[in-house]
Amino acid sequence: MSLADLIDDCLTGADCLFDPELHDGPADAVEMPTEREARELVAKEVCASCPALDDCKVYTARIAPKSGIWAGTTPAERSAVDYSADGALNLGKVA
Repeated sequence: MSLADLIDDCLTGADCLFDPELHDGPADAVEMPTEREARELVAKEVCASCPALDDCKVYTARIAPKSGIWAGTTPAERSAVDYSADGALNLGKVA
């Protein structure tokens, strides 16, 4: 699921909705690893100050996206931690 596909009202006002490609990556271009790292760093900075971050954590825990930056995390970071259904970090499952 991409940010452009969001239909849930819980993310109304989320900063990521203004530039979905920043969080999802380019749809029709190859992205070099250094470009991806730089883009993801900026996306995480946007998430850190987003007014919808808490709601996004809950949403991210619920839908378990496999790509993109969601709630300030990469897919690898999300797979290394477990979020409860309410978006709380569960440190019992750290890879």
